[in-house]
Amino acid sequence: MDGTDEDRQWHWQEPGTAWRGVGVYHVTLTVPSREAVLGTLVIPRNDPSLATVERTPLGNAVVDELYVMCRHYPDIRILQFCLMPDHLHAVIQVTRVMATSIRSVIRGYWQGVKKHGHAYTLSIAPVLNSGTTAEGRYPFPVFTERPFIRPLSRRGQLSTMIRYVQMNPQRLATKRLMPGFFRVQRDIVVNGRSYDGVGNVALLHAGSYMPVHVRRTMVEAAEHGDNKALRDYMNGCVLAARGGSVMVSPFISADEKRVMNVLLKERWPFIVLADNGFRNYYKPTDILFDACAAGRVLILSPWPYDAGKRHISRADCVALNTMAEEISACLTGKE
Repeated sequence: MDGTDEDRQWHWQEPGTAWRGVGVYHVTLTVPSREAVLGTLVIPRNDPSLATVERTPLGNAVVDELYVMCRHYPDIRILQFCLMPDHLHAVIQVTRVMATSIRSVIRGYWQGVKKHGHAYTLSIAPVLNSGTTAEGRYPFPVFTERPFIRPLSRRGQLSTMIRYVQMNPQRLATKRLMPGFFRVQRDIVVNGRSYDGVGNVALLHAGSYMPVHVRRTMVEAAEHGDNKALRDYMNGCVLAARGGSVMVSPFISADEKRVMNVLLKERWPFIVLADNGFRNYYKPTDILFDACAAGRVLILSPWPYDAGKRHISRADCVALNTMAEEISACLTGKE
């Protein structure tokens, strides 16, 4: 794969060593059927912070293969991993340039895991085909999809990913204990426009709303030493939230994110407009998860999920800011 256009985009690696050089990668292996064949989630005393996953024999085999991989490739370190009932997350580090690519290494890991999956499939085939547990059903192939590999390069991305992996059991437990706020809800119509949403839909009945949209003129003035307009606007957004208004915004710019961080810290409700829809098994981002569980956030997207989307476009920004203003104007005073 070396030398392709796709490889060359990973510019933080040494020239000529794409996918073979020093780097950190997030690897996800998923059971395509999403059946809990790798482990069972246990939530002691219904406390998500105590949640753990008890591994099945197949789950143990999947983890063991990680260490087999490291023995075969001593330049690889496992920084963090978490086995979930239907998938595995691992953060691995390549410490030196290797003769083979990380893709080939992970492909070898996948082949080893597939052997265990095949043995598991054969072991349950007589039970499934007998009809005693799943009448008329044939055994499913456990690992038909290759693991997903994502390089981690941006500042702060590694620590964020390690925390994400560590928190997986707690987040799944939270979703199971409070499923209403994490279920993807379709066709939420506001002002004639249909959205998909995750979170507390009751926030659409608050009665008072205000968009958060920091204008370019405010930012440019602040860059030239006059930050009064920007400061007053951001303060006004926070004061409106304290006064009972629900803030509505895609929260794209750094200053808009600063407003959102204050809302999170002070526990005020708000609505986020997202530039991508929601895949199955969607979980809110780390910064929004707890607020969503507490019913203080609603995430809306006017567009379906696009697995290939990586960056928000200027047209998306303009559209989402317009929608935030529409939602605020339409819903304010209706209750």
